[in-house]
Amino acid sequence: MAQEPIKSLLPKFIDSLNEKRRSPATVLAYRSDLTQLIDFLVRREKVLPDQVRPDDLDSFRDTLLNDKYTPKSVSRKLNAVKTFFRWMIAENFVSSDASASVAHPKIESVLPKFLSPLEYRALRDVVRGDTRIAAIIELILQTGLRISEVASLKTENVGKDSLKIEAYATQPERNVPLNKPASDILKAYLEIRPKAESPYVFISKNGKALAVRNIRASIARYMQKAELPSYSVNDLRTTFIVENLKAGVDIVLLSQVSGHKRLSTTERYFELAEVTDPGKKQTLIEL
Repeated sequence: MAQEPIKSLLPKFIDSLNEKRRSPATVLAYRSDLTQLIDFLVRREKVLPDQVRPDDLDSFRDTLLNDKYTPKSVSRKLNAVKTFFRWMIAENFVSSDASASVAHPKIESVLPKFLSPLEYRALRDVVRGDTRIAAIIELILQTGLRISEVASLKTENVGKDSLKIEAYATQPERNVPLNKPASDILKAYLEIRPKAESPYVFISKNGKALAVRNIRASIARYMQKAELPSYSVNDLRTTFIVENLKAGVDIVLLSQVSGHKRLSTTERYFELAEVTDPGKKQTLIEL
């Protein structure tokens, strides 16, 4: 039986990810990364899955590194490639895994960054005129939500003093306390939010949900305006965790609110927060 071109298998793989309820951000990233791989393979006249050899994938990795992608980005793309090939084996589209022997680039261990109070106050100052992005920044600083969770937050899950984060991918449903600063600015945004049928909290002027990439780009622009170009949206979540550890918040509570599946994940922030012993406070702080 004739083999399907690898380009034709990508939509089927994406459908399988959606069936497994992988997060929209993950699906989007996999689609982008694998489209990049397929374009590379087509240029090498490798159209069918069985034509792909480990050296093709080694060349794909090395080309990305030569094109100045960071080792971390290349490693993420290779994860998508390896997941795709394992899926093709499971679905009997190929008999051997060409990606199995492909090594990830070496990634130097770098501690995550967090903003000082002076820095996140400067960020608040420059974003004050943009209620929507100000609400997103405050929400992450006060609750530690992931950017994908902010993008997926629904209006029906916003309570007076808590947010419900729906289950997705391997993350179970959880409730996150909503303190006064976050609650106040979220309320202010909802009052001016465009009237639309979208179930999502953060939407564009035409009523479409804000994509993760749009949120990331908007916050990056305000980081530049605040003269904080070395920081990213992910550092806001780190700031939430670090400041609460410094304040002596109970690590179990903090781990649950942050959506860490293992306590050891939260413990990794001890070094960053310069904390040796976990605290016992049962209330999150206001940043």
